[in-house]
Amino acid sequence: MKLEFDHKMAAHCENGVISNLLRFYGIDLSEPMIFGMGSGIFFSYMPFLKYDGIPTTTFRPLPGVIFRNTTKALGIKMHVEKFRNPEKAMLSLDQNLEKGIPIGMVVGVFHLTYFPVPYRFHFNAHNIIAFGRENGSYFISDPVMEKIETLTYSDLKRVRYAQGIFKPRGKMYYIEQVPTEINYNQAIIKGLKRTVTTMVKLPGPIIGVTGMKYLSKRLRKWPTKYGHKEAGRFLGQIVRMQEEIGTGGAGFRFLFAAFLQESAEKLQIAKLNDLSMDMTKIGDKWREFSVISGRLCKGRESSGENYDRIADLLYEIAEDEKQLYLAIDKTIKS
Repeated sequence: MKLEFDHKMAAHCENGVISNLLRFYGIDLSEPMIFGMGSGIFFSYMPFLKYDGIPTTTFRPLPGVIFRNTTKALGIKMHVEKFRNPEKAMLSLDQNLEKGIPIGMVVGVFHLTYFPVPYRFHFNAHNIIAFGRENGSYFISDPVMEKIETLTYSDLKRVRYAQGIFKPRGKMYYIEQVPTEINYNQAIIKGLKRTVTTMVKLPGPIIGVTGMKYLSKRLRKWPTKYGHKEAGRFLGQIVRMQEEIGTGGAGFRFLFAAFLQESAEKLQIAKLNDLSMDMTKIGDKWREFSVISGRLCKGRESSGENYDRIADLLYEIAEDEKQLYLAIDKTIKS
């Protein structure tokens, strides 16, 4: 049994799964539109929360938040479930597939057999879709892969119950009901407002542009406080979170810029086109931050590249983003 399913690649797994699932039900939205409606732009620096002794920096909201925000904004009813028992989780998957329902799942990357070995690491918030089963294997739409993949029963069960941080615990989700009419412009406005709130209006020093400035102040002191080896380890983790786990730095800014461009046309607000170009420039600065930071981690920095330089650049990015989000807020209110 195999559903007729249109698989398309995406820059980010959660966006891609949402887009592919919605298209199965006749709702064809681009990845940038999904990302923007779901308010995927996020930043937080949490020095009190450490992994392997390294302070936590995140460039994306918690797994599932983009999905929840997008479907809520569109008025789509979802079913989300976790299972204590792996056998029950697999049985529920099979039963829903028999009903003709494609199923989104959260899995661990490390044991995904179709992933090239160099790309397997312990990350338990990857999203895939199962849309059929045949001869003991499942047909898998993984939005970061070019073609349809397959997983055996035992391999799929294993990745659904990966161990470590953020255990997926068999989490699966699917669309239960799609409204007959959807107000897409309203969903766009909701996504924009939520992004503005998250990035510039939440209290406290660790989230949004305030969190970027906080990190800028802290990382400037890392070489003196921790020594270059430990500082490099801390900085390397930021680059990894920014570029490898979710493309949350420049990649997310380019996605959001594309969302603003699409929104300008749909809402007939020309100013959003200008802000789209501004966000692209910010994405370029994030890429510069990543490149210089990578060289610092490896001890290959060029003249003038040091922790003060990237701290200054991060503060500049924070200021640029603050002005952009405030401009969005003013534009959609006018």
